[in-house]
Amino acid sequence: MPSPYRAIFAAPGAKGFSTAGFFGRMPLSMMGIGIVTMVSQLTGRYGLAGALSATLALSAAVLGPQISRLVDRHGQRRVLRPATLVALAAVAGLLISAQQEWPDWTLFLFSACGGCVPSVGSMVRARWAAIYRGSPRELHTAYSFESVVDEACFVFGPILSIGLSTAWFPEAGPLLAGCFLAVGVFWLTSLRATEPAPHPRDHHGDGSALRSRGLQVLVATFVATGAIFGAVDVVTVAFAEEEGHKAAASLVLAVYALGSCLAGVVFGLLHLKGDPARRWLLGVCAMAVSMIPLQLVGNLPFLAVALFVAGLSIAPTMVTTMALVEQHVPRAKLTEGMTWTSTGLAVGVALGSSAAGWVVDAAGAGAGYTVAGVSGVLAAAVAFLGYRRLRPAPQRVGAPIPQARGGSVADDGADDGNEQQRVA
Repeated sequence: MPSPYRAIFAAPGAKGFSTAGFFGRMPLSMMGIGIVTMVSQLTGRYGLAGALSATLALSAAVLGPQISRLVDRHGQRRVLRPATLVALAAVAGLLISAQQEWPDWTLFLFSACGGCVPSVGSMVRARWAAIYRGSPRELHTAYSFESVVDEACFVFGPILSIGLSTAWFPEAGPLLAGCFLAVGVFWLTSLRATEPAPHPRDHHGDGSALRSRGLQVLVATFVATGAIFGAVDVVTVAFAEEEGHKAAASLVLAVYALGSCLAGVVFGLLHLKGDPARRWLLGVCAMAVSMIPLQLVGNLPFLAVALFVAGLSIAPTMVTTMALVEQHVPRAKLTEGMTWTSTGLAVGVALGSSAAGWVVDAAGAGAGYTVAGVSGVLAAAVAFLGYRRLRPAPQRVGAPIPQARGGSVADDGADDGNEQQRVA
């Protein structure tokens, strides 16, 4: 591991919570595509499959920020465990109703309840922020590493989900995703030493973190960005099936994530100066341009190459987004603010997967990539229109982020010895 990455893991407990976060995030890449694969195999209806995936994503978009707001107030352990149990029960109900061919409304009901899945990535990044606040270089490297972990999930997740559902039984992918969720969340919440201390209610003030004008721009842009991801997932599965190699869709989507993963590794080694808002705008535009070659795909090898190139712009854009969230959101609402970006992506994934599913049913897989192209144009347009809100970043407001329990970093400029914590 390059030295900047080794340095951030010198913090006690960092390896543990980051590893737990990897398992807890695997469902992010497995559940939606697993539902699409499962339902399409059982019913042959891509429209229904995309709508169910969209329902799950929209539910997570509504419930995710509320769960994260409770986490900011009450702590990760007290909130995440009950929420995860509800999500696991919903996943079990979805698998049973699909296997038993229950009415469609039961599938939608359980998909909606599955939105209680917590934003594990936001929880892990909040722990990094608690450890390395006041150290922008280390925090940049930590955020880059977590983006690499995100993409690693998208490398392995679709392979496992699609591969198991096609090779074993249709419900295998979502079932394994639920197991990963249980292991990751319960492991993460057992690591109390690095858990950020909850904020008292009076530190939060009135209203949501979404009141930040800068965060509004980031979330709105990520809705269109998420539509790219949702459309690419659904259309790639359908395209691979038309080519007679449905199982190969997992490998093609893994190549997409691999491009992002490699770009994230390199980006984390850089110590960039200048305006992060400008880098973010360039990243969004690059993502939009990368959708053009997808309109010309004629076979799976060409599609894999096009998606690899498209993936190169994802992780750097995501890392810069988290840095902008950290600048524009009050400290006491940081977890909620990070989750709102995930919410924007979830809404976009819902819209993109649903729209792409209907286009595939109506006009074939080749036409489905048009949804991704249009989404890219919308993302770039929203980013241009909202760019002024992102620069310059406002001064920090709200209470400072409390140390992770057992953390060793003292408050900047603090004189009160009681505010300093020692490693447990």
